Amino acid sequence: MKTLNVGMIGAGFMGKAHAMAYAAMPMFFWPAPAITVRKMVADVTEEAAKDAALRLGFESYTADWRDIINNPEIDIVDIVTPNDSHAEIAIAAARAGKHIICEKPLARGAEESKTMLDAVQAAGVKHMVAFNYRRTPAVALAKKYIDEGAIGKVLNFRGTYLQDWSADPNSPLSWRFQKSIAGSGALGDIGTHVLDFARYLAGDVAEVMATTKTWINERPVQAGGVDKLGTVKSSDDVEKCPVDVDDEVLSMLRFENGAIGSIEATRNGHGRNNFLTFEVHGEKGSISFNYERRDELKVFFKDDPEDRRGFRTVYTGPAHPYGDGLWPIPALGIGYGETKIIETYDLVKSIVDDTDVSPNFADGYRIEQIADAILKSAQEGRWVSVDEI
Repeated sequence: MKTLNVGMIGAGFMGKAHAMAYAAMPMFFWPAPAITVRKMVADVTEEAAKDAALRLGFESYTADWRDIINNPEIDIVDIVTPNDSHAEIAIAAARAGKHIICEKPLARGAEESKTMLDAVQAAGVKHMVAFNYRRTPAVALAKKYIDEGAIGKVLNFRGTYLQDWSADPNSPLSWRFQKSIAGSGALGDIGTHVLDFARYLAGDVAEVMATTKTWINERPVQAGGVDKLGTVKSSDDVEKCPVDVDDEVLSMLRFENGAIGSIEATRNGHGRNNFLTFEVHGEKGSISFNYERRDELKVFFKDDPEDRRGFRTVYTGPAHPYGDGLWPIPALGIGYGETKIIETYDLVKSIVDDTDVSPNFADGYRIEQIADAILKSAQEGRWVSVDEI
C-alpha cells in the first residue's frame, strides 16, 4: 500500500489533533487510500520538538521548520502554527513541491492569503485549509439535503459561534489577541468557521454589513509560549498589554444567489463552550444544527402532512456521509477527533486520486476576503461588497 510521509510544523493542541488523525485514519477508512507516516515534527526549540516527537509518534524532530521543507522524503507539510507564519511556510512548501494542509484561518488577511494561493497554484500541489467542522457527518448531511432540493431554494442562513474561554479579564494575552500575529480576533479565530458553513451550505457571500466590539482592552502578559486558551488565569498585579483585535463580531450577509443571512461570533459569551450552530431556511423546509449535539440534525419539511409537521431529529450513523468509516450505531458519538480523521482521509484520497479537495486555499482566500470586508464594514459603518477587497 502507498505511504505518504507527513512533516508537521507546530505541536500544540492542534498538532495533537492532527497527529491523532494521521494515526487513526487507516483504522477508520480501510482500505486506506494511503498510509500516513508521521515522519518529522518541528517545534520552537529542540527540547520541545523532541518531546513532541515522543508524544505524537513522529520518527524524527527538528527546531527548524525548514528542515521539513528541505527533506526530500516529506510528501505532506502540515502547518499548525500561529497565523503570522502560515504564508512563509506554505509558500516555501509549495515551491518545494509538497502537498499542504494549513490550519485556519489561512492567513492574517486576504492579501497574505492570495500569495499562498498563487504559490500552490503555480506549483500544482494539493492544498487544503482545515475547516474541519464541515466534515461533521450531520453538517455533510445538511449539505446533501440542500443539494438534493429537500428544502428548496435557500432563503436564509443564520450562524453562530459562541465561546466563553476569554470572558475572564485575567485570561492571558495569547497570540490570539494580537493583531500582528492573529490578523483579527474572534472573527478570524472562530467566525471564519461560520463563514465556511455559510459558503458551504448557502452559497458565496456578496456583501456584508457588520459591527465588532472589543470588550476587554488589555490582558496580562502570558508566561511561556504555550497557548492555553484561557485555561490559565493570571493575578491582577502582573504586567498587562493592550488587546488590538475584536472580541465579538456580528454581521448581516447578502449572498450572490439572493439569499440573506447573518453570522455572530464571540469568545466572551458566558456559559457557551463550543456553541457552533446554523439554521438554514428554504422554500420547502428548514435545517438546524448545534455542534454541541453533533450527532443530531434537526429538519423540517413543508410537504409533511399537517398532523406531523415539526422539526424531527435525524441521528447520524452508517447511512449518512462518512458513516461507513466511523461507528456502526447511529448517535454512538462523533467527536472533534473524528472530524480531523475525516479531513485527513479526504486530503490523502485527493493526493492519491489526483482530484481536487475542498475547502482549499481558494476557499480560504475567499473567506479572508469576506472577513476583511466585515472589518471594513465595521470600521466604516456601511455595506461593503466582498469584491472591494
